[in-house]
Amino acid sequence: MKSIVRFGSLILVVAGLWQLGGSAWLLAKAELAQYLIANAWDRQLASGTPHKPWPWADTWPVAKLQLAQQKPLMVLSGTSGQALAFGPGLLESSALPNDSVQEARTTVIAAHRDTHFRGLAQLQVGNPVRLQGADGSWHLFRVNHTRVVNSLRESLPVYAERDLVLVTCYPFDAVDAGGPLRYVVHASYEPGAASVQL
Repeated sequence: MKSIVRFGSLILVVAGLWQLGGSAWLLAKAELAQYLIANAWDRQLASGTPHKPWPWADTWPVAKLQLAQQKPLMVLSGTSGQALAFGPGLLESSALPNDSVQEARTTVIAAHRDTHFRGLAQLQVGNPVRLQGADGSWHLFRVNHTRVVNSLRESLPVYAERDLVLVTCYPFDAVDAGGPLRYVVHASYEPGAASVQL
C-alpha cells in the first residue's frame, strides 16, 4: 500500500512540475516575443523597410503607441488572433497618420482587454496618446471621449481624418470573453504638436 501511495505522490509531483514548466515556458516565449518585436521595430526605423520579428511571423510592427504615461506598446500589422496575442493590432481598413491631407484617415487600433489594453479604462478625457510612425516621427492625440458600443449594431468609424480610435472588449472584468460589447476610446489629432522623444 505504501508503494502505491508513493507512486501516486510521485505522479502528482511530476504532473505539477510539468504544468509549472509549461507555464514558465509560455511566459518566457511571451517575453522573448516582445524583445524580438521591439528589435524588429528598431531595425525598421533604421532601414525604412518592414521587418518581421521572426521568420515565420504573420505580422510585423507598424507603430509604437503610448497611452498617457503608461509603458509604450508596439502596434502590429493586422488584427488576427495571432497578431493580437503579441500586441495591439492596426485594423486593416485604417491607416497610420501621415502629413498628406489627401491620404489622411482615421487610425484604428485594437487589443485584448486583459493584456495590452488593460490600461485603456484608465484613460480620461484630455489625456495624451502618442503614436510613432514608421518614419520615427511622433504624432500627438488627445482623448475626447470614451463609450461602450455593441459591435453587432455599430461599425467602427473610419473617416478621412487623422483621429485615433482604440478598441477593446468590454466589460474589462468579464469572466467570459467574446461578447459583442466594445470599449471605444476616441482621440483627436493635434497638428503641429512638438515631437516627443520617449
